[in-house]
Amino acid sequence: MSITSEWNLKQKKLKEIIKNEKMFDEAKELFISMHQSVHFFEISKLKEPTLMDMLWNDLQKNEFAIMPTQKDVTVAWSMWHLTRIEDLTVNILVDESEQVLNDEWLEKLNTKVTDTANAMTDDEIMEFSKNIEIDALRDYRNAVGIRTQEILKNLKFDDMKRKVKKEGLEKILNEKGVTEHPDSIWLLDFWGRKDVAGIILMPITRHQIVHINESFSIKQNVRRKKTFYRID
Repeated sequence: MSITSEWNLKQKKLKEIIKNEKMFDEAKELFISMHQSVHFFEISKLKEPTLMDMLWNDLQKNEFAIMPTQKDVTVAWSMWHLTRIEDLTVNILVDESEQVLNDEWLEKLNTKVTDTANAMTDDEIMEFSKNIEIDALRDYRNAVGIRTQEILKNLKFDDMKRKVKKEGLEKILNEKGVTEHPDSIWLLDFWGRKDVAGIILMPITRHQIVHINESFSIKQNVRRKKTFYRID
């Protein structure tokens, strides 16, 4: 069974039970474990490698910044994109608190990018991917994952139907988590239609596996192909 096939079965079950009060304990255990599996072993605390461990551990640093085909992004871009979205949606929209990313993290990461990178051109993706500090990106993903686990474990059933607040969406825009570009700002409308259960389903679980699976494909293409669309 493929990564996505197995995941889709879990996702289907989670969608069915996440708003069922009698099954909420099971739903909570499921979404916590699904989230653990898309982060590193430091978050899962499991002996066996997670999906993130399997993707990341044998990647060479130059492989994070290769765009194998015109349809691809890079692994570095994908890791940033899904981690930024998790940071923004869990901390600001679900927990109604502060995001992990700050000036200190930006310095460690060697980037001035603060948004989810949805609107980046290929040139911008390549520039970002070449300059980002990969070890710091891993550390940032861990910091976000640890915070998310704490928040998920404290959620109650009554939280599931709590709607995303307008103030949280405005905070994301003001803190430059999204930009005014049409390919970026649409996220606020998308998230704004959700409740906490909806945020857990997408992006906290479903969105993660989409980009991790995409990154596995990029990794395979990088190692199979002799020429690449972008490697400059």
